[in-house]
Amino acid sequence: MTIKILPARLANQIAAGEVVERPASVVKELVENSLDSGATRIDIDIEKGGAKLIRVRDNGKGIAKDELGLALSRHATSKIHSLDDLEAIMSLGFRGEALASISSVARLTLTSRPATQDQAWSAYSEGREMQVKLQPTAHPIGTSVEVLDLFFNTPARRKFLRTEKTEFTHIDELLKRIALSRFDVTINLRHNGKMIKQYRAAKTQVQEEKRIAAVCGNPFVRNMLKIELEHQGLKLHGWITTPEGARQQSDLQYCYVNGRMMRDKLINHAIRQSYETSLRPEQFATYVLFIEIDPHQVDVNVHPAKHEVRFHQARLVHDFIYQALSDALVQSAQIDKPDINASAFHTEPVTPDIPTPVTADTNPVSESVYRAVEKVPAYPGQQGYEEKRQAEKERTQVREAAAKSDWVESRPVPRQKAKSEERYGEPAPSKQEVRAYKELLETPVLSQKAPSIPSELEPVPSALAEPAETIEALGKAVCVTQGQYLLMGDKQGARVISMAKAEWLRVNGQLALNGGGLKSQPLLVPLSLKLDPQQIEASQQHHATLMQFGIELKSRNSSSLMIMGVPQPLRQQNLQQLIPDLLSYAALISENDQALPPQALSDWLTNQITQVKSDYTLSEAIQVIAEIEQLWQGNLPLDDRAFVRPVDFSATIAAMKL
Repeated sequence: MTIKILPARLANQIAAGEVVERPASVVKELVENSLDSGATRIDIDIEKGGAKLIRVRDNGKGIAKDELGLALSRHATSKIHSLDDLEAIMSLGFRGEALASISSVARLTLTSRPATQDQAWSAYSEGREMQVKLQPTAHPIGTSVEVLDLFFNTPARRKFLRTEKTEFTHIDELLKRIALSRFDVTINLRHNGKMIKQYRAAKTQVQEEKRIAAVCGNPFVRNMLKIELEHQGLKLHGWITTPEGARQQSDLQYCYVNGRMMRDKLINHAIRQSYETSLRPEQFATYVLFIEIDPHQVDVNVHPAKHEVRFHQARLVHDFIYQALSDALVQSAQIDKPDINASAFHTEPVTPDIPTPVTADTNPVSESVYRAVEKVPAYPGQQGYEEKRQAEKERTQVREAAAKSDWVESRPVPRQKAKSEERYGEPAPSKQEVRAYKELLETPVLSQKAPSIPSELEPVPSALAEPAETIEALGKAVCVTQGQYLLMGDKQGARVISMAKAEWLRVNGQLALNGGGLKSQPLLVPLSLKLDPQQIEASQQHHATLMQFGIELKSRNSSSLMIMGVPQPLRQQNLQQLIPDLLSYAALISENDQALPPQALSDWLTNQITQVKSDYTLSEAIQVIAEIEQLWQGNLPLDDRAFVRPVDFSATIAAMKL
């Protein structure tokens, strides 16, 4: 056979073999073109699963009449014009093959009108040489592409189409992925004239979460953690779920690189590795993640369907994703589950008949009970409340202004609330949360008595330490009053818990050495600090104590040092301010020729980083109480009147009987 140039239609059909695999492939190309045109509303009409009709209409910029003919030609595009453009692609499309390939295997009509034209024009190609013809028509500003009878001229390809339901399912799944990538765009999907999906543009966080729930389901939203991390031009943000949100199939895994849908092996490996200690082999993580990177550092032109990319610094990207997700999962757990299932509010005598303590593996309480609550304003410690809140406000402004490389945010989303029988003005917890908390309070007594709490852990002024009967159990959580006080009760009476003090005890428990030391977690990128000579000297003098708390500092020279690692409770803090303040405190201790007591350092750190919400829901308060139970393991200071006080309703009840 002699060498010949292929006819235009045949060449386009060959190209269509890569571009047009099934109706969902057509929808993908057309919707991505709409997004590239700046559309804020996209309407997709499907008939017979896409085999009969695919129509995509948008309100984008439109195409001028003079360019309509070129739009249906091969290798014609407005998105790149040079090799430099190809090496820094930000648009979803760039090859200029989609419309020409689709028109070679279907009857395609392109209608468009830019804002600069009063008249819309339609373009379609026909004949062996794919000649383009134009005709005037009526159309609003934007573009419509109508694809009729897909694969009408390639019976072999049409024969391999699946059932109408299967093909539409692929289209539906594709639009879910696109809806998650562009919250600012309204997307409507109709099938056989019936509205199937309607994704309204999301402008607020609540609306974004509604769209996530519409795509991923409510269980995903209840267990999701928000991720946000940035380092040296590499940014990762989105949502992952705690291990409770894992599924038996990988159908809720959405990842995007510079807004482009991805199924990249390197990214998947980093995500799997971050979950490897949290999930069983048959479980799959669920996530919606967005990676933003300098377009010069990634090649998107390595896969026919653009599902994979090639990173120039693959190891950096892999470790960046792994570190970010690993930190988020650790922060969501806050603490390791203990070997014993003790309730802090049980002070009954130890019964030696019980052979072994109840292990965490037999604990029926859900993992979500132990999850940390959302980051909130500072704890009002020994300073005045308003002064402390102002200090935290200034610290937050510094945190937002500083270019940090450590963790920015990872917060559990509040669970949905269930109805309750008796609640007055407060959202009620779910039945699962109430049952879990009740089971915590009814935990069997331990066979071994836990060590008594050191006196230094009771930062209560003597004036508050009034003689009082020991409270054996706080009972059942009833409601939150005045936003920061939890009312609990049983047959013996009612008690009020201060959530501010509970938060202090939670952080102090996380920082407790308990005969060992806190594990240092290396920073993704060490932080460099310029310090005074006194601070440098203090870091060297108290190096051993700081290492006990997992604070790893490395001297660079006489005026600066590097923060190499910190314990988990400090991961979300503004280390560029906290560590210098800590060293100044240590230097002050050194001036008085005193050693730095570990308990004093623990209390100082607790005062600095404890944060208290201004208004707690009942479920949030229960989560805090459940966590401090696990941390203190039966040694909570129940005689501390700043933490818990009995409430006497007898006078009120007597007055009501008059």
